[in-house]
Formats: sequence, C-alpha cells, structure tokens
Amino acid sequence: MRFAAGSGLWLLRHELRLFWYGAGSGKGHGAGRRPGMGTIATVALVWLALHAAGWLAMCNLAGIPVGDPRILLAVTALLAVSGTFMLSTAIKSSVLALFERGDLDLLLSSPLSSRSIFSVRLAGVVASTAGIHLFVLAPFAHGALLHGQWRWLGVYPALVGIAVLCACAAMLLTLGLVRLIGARRTRVVAQVIGALAGALLVIASQTYSLFERQWQGRMRELLGGMLGPDGVLAEDSPVWLPARALLGDPGPMLALAALAVAAFALTARHTHRFFAVGLQLSASTGSSSARRKAAPVRLRFGRSLFDTVVIKEWRLIVRDPQLISQVLLQLLYLVPMCFVVFRDDGLHVPAIGAGLTLLASSLAGSLAWIALSAEDAPDLLLVSPASPGALRRAKLAAAVMPVLVLVGLPLLWLVVRSPLGGLVLCFTASAAVLGAGMIVFWCGRPGVRSNFPASGKRGFVMNLLQLLNSLAWGGLAWLLAAAALAPPSGNAALRAGAAFGVALLTLASAWLMRQPRDRAV
Repeated sequence: MRFAAGSGLWLLRHELRLFWYGAGSGKGHGAGRRPGMGTIATVALVWLALHAAGWLAMCNLAGIPVGDPRILLAVTALLAVSGTFMLSTAIKSSVLALFERGDLDLLLSSPLSSRSIFSVRLAGVVASTAGIHLFVLAPFAHGALLHGQWRWLGVYPALVGIAVLCACAAMLLTLGLVRLIGARRTRVVAQVIGALAGALLVIASQTYSLFERQWQGRMRELLGGMLGPDGVLAEDSPVWLPARALLGDPGPMLALAALAVAAFALTARHTHRFFAVGLQLSASTGSSSARRKAAPVRLRFGRSLFDTVVIKEWRLIVRDPQLISQVLLQLLYLVPMCFVVFRDDGLHVPAIGAGLTLLASSLAGSLAWIALSAEDAPDLLLVSPASPGALRRAKLAAAVMPVLVLVGLPLLWLVVRSPLGGLVLCFTASAAVLGAGMIVFWCGRPGVRSNFPASGKRGFVMNLLQLLNSLAWGGLAWLLAAAALAPPSGNAALRAGAAFGVALLTLASAWLMRQPRDRAV
C-alpha cells in the first residue's frame, strides 16, 4: 500500500519497516536487515507454542469468573510487570530516536513539519514498545476466546494504551534530561534507567521470600482481608480499573483509551519544538566539548607496570557509566541473596553458595572480556617495551580483583556463621572467578566495548566454556556446602567429583584452544 510522499502515514510506514528490519537482526529498532525465512519460521513456532500455553492456562481458569479478585490481582501484577518493562523499552527507544538513528537532522531540514516528524517518531516508539508484549500476551487472549471468554481480547487496547502512556512518559523524560544535564549525559542516564528497571523488578518480586514465616502468614491474612467483600481491594475497588480494562470491561477500557489518546496528542503538540532543540543540543555537544580548555597534564611515573595497567583498566571502566550499568547489573541480584545471608534464622548455605559462585563467575568473565579482549589501543601496547604477557596478566588481575572484593563480604559473613561451609564456598567462588578469567585470557578474541551487550559476538566457544565453568563450580559449591552441613552420601561424592572433573576439563579445553597472542595484547 502506497501513501503520499511526506505524509504522516508515509513516515510511519518507514518507521515500521525499520523496526521490522531491526527485529530481524536483533540490533534493535532502526538497524539491521530483513528477517530471513529461518527467523520467521522460528518466530511462528514460538507463537504457536505460546498459543498452546495460553489454551492450557485458560483451561485452568475456565471455572473462575473474570471479575474474581484473584483474577484481578493476577492481571494487575501482570500489568505492573509489563508496564515496567514497557517503560524500560520506551526509554531505550526514545534515546535511539533522539540520538542514535542519525536521520533527524535530515528530516528536520526537509519541508516536513517538526510536529509531524515528532508524532511519527513517537508512534514508532509506541509500536516497538507494545510489539513484544502483544506477541507474548495476545496468545493467552486467543486461548480464552476459544473457551468463549471474549472479554480477554481487551488485552489489545489495554496494552496499546499502556504502551502509549509509557512512550509519552519516556520521551518527556528524555527531553527533560536533555534540558537539565545535556544531551551527552542524557544518553547514559536514560540507558542506565532502562537497564535497571527490569532488574529492580526482579529484586522486588523476591522480597516476599525474604520475610520470616510469621510475617509471611500475617501478610497473607492482611491481603485476604483486603480482598474480601468489604475490603479496600474488593471487586469494585478503583485499584482494579487497569485490570478491568485488560479484561474487556467497556468503561475502564474506554477511559484508558481516552487517556492514551490525550497523552499522545499533548505530547506531540507541546514538545515537538523542544524535540528539535534537543537534537541541536546533541549535535552541538561534540563541538562545545572540543572548545573546552584542556586541563594541565600531570605526569606520574612512580608506579610499577603492574599497578599502572591495573589502575588504567579501572579508570577506563569508571569513565564509562553505560558500561558500568551493563556490567554491574548482575550485582543487583546479589541484594536479595545478601538479605538471606544476614537473616537471623537458618541459612540456606548450599543455595547461597551456588548463587554467589554463579554470579561471581559471570561478573569476572564480563570484566575479563572488557579488559583483555576489548582493548581500545592494542597496537599501541604491542609496540611498547613492556612484555605482552605481563600486560595481559595485569589486565587479568584488574578484572579479577574487584569481583573477589565484592563477593568477599557475604563470604566472610558465611565463614563467621558456618565456618566449614563458608571456607568451602570461598574456594569454589575464587576458583570460579579465576577460571572465568583464564578462559577469556586463553580464548578471548579481540572485540569492541560497544559489542558487550551482544554476548554472541564474543565467540561461541568462549561462551560455551564460560557457561560450563559457571555451572560446574556452582554445582560443586552446592554439593560441598551441603556436605559440610551433613554427612554426604556416596552419590553426592560422585556428583561432586564429576562437577570438579568438568571444571578441570573446561579449563584444560580452554588452554588447548588458546588463541595466539603475537598480534594483539
């Protein structure tokens, strides 16, 4: 279908085509290539599987009325999760629309109005935000339709309406950050917010399990009273209006649609001029920073080669907040684990030890790849008078030391609470960290830091070895910690020996497949 050149529908068709190309390559909205037949077939099979899961789920819910408080509570929780991830996706898409695409200067210099450009770009953010959630949740509505529950089709207008609200909020937040802190810092802050949103939601979902059993019982009683006929969360409570909109209730659904349309219109009408200003600020960032007076250079030659390389690697990581947010995002999952460690009741030492070992190994592998494989100036280091081996060993130490310090606090507390189990976990965590670093040391291939989120670009072999290293040491941590608390059985000893053998075999395989280092540092 063809539209008039320069019209809003013409621009929207271009936005949707770019989103389709980005979905095919996995590079995100606005970049990539058209999906191939293999990708389309895989997506179709996944969608069919989701339809089967939706049909089975609705079989279990067939006897429960749609307005039941339990259904409303579950749908409200689902909307909270979806809304959080929608806001995260919308923030990333807004940053991409403002800064990364690189086509707005061309569009704003054309005869098209800035309001039309902004409206279409905002609609593109809505499409990219709502697409994945509709892909996952719409099959459940289709399964309900097969059971005669047509009201579940409200998932379409409800999710689109929430996506519009999230897109408007994300775009306004991005533009506001441009005015407050500048365009360059806005990129980092917005991407950090988007990256942390999902992790914080996962942590929040685990808070209930951190309470003592007595408090859990009281919370269940309190929630039961609130959901009762006379409670504040009864069936007619306004808290359930978003859930009722998703369940096809005409009143809440129309109210959500009207709110979404009003938010879209107001955002497009009152911010399109500032949208152009934000782009100009982004374009002028480089020239303004180039005109700043350079600070006097302070030369310090008192450190050894090892100390210099280690501090240099740490400084490079600290100066890249976006990279910090991507790497240290894994540390957020240590928060609920630390709560469990510091509780006064019984310790779940095997589970805590396995979790600490897995997280420490993953973090060490990420930092080692950044330090060893993502060097920005490998040729400069190669022609230096320093030994390449000494430089790489210092880089490896720079990646390993922060991880050992970070996991040292919970491990030290475990040693105090359970000496034998804590010492065992110190061994497994340290071995997993060193193993992850040595795998990158031997098998890591050169890359660039911008490819850090795309783990597939680091090499299939190295990723497989890292996975085996983490699982082997994590399993060994669980088995040894359990053996420290109770006498092990024969099967447990065999499993522990097998896990230790897999860990050693993984390191041996990494050493045998090590890369030559005569051309890169």
